[in-house]
Amino acid sequence: MTEKELIAITIDRYTDLQQIKRANGDYENEMLDYLIRVTVAKLSSLGVNVEDITLR
Repeated sequence: MTEKELIAITIDRYTDLQQIKRANGDYENEMLDYLIRVTVAKLSSLGVNVEDITLR
């Protein structure tokens, strides 16, 4: 797997997790929040600025 493929897959995972979080509304889910933080850390280590792809 190339670095570009890894970045693309990780971005897809991050966007999926964001959609789940938004769909949960006000429901607090610690595991989901943890997975989002870990995915952000992975993307940051790969040089991806997650602010550009974060749902608002």
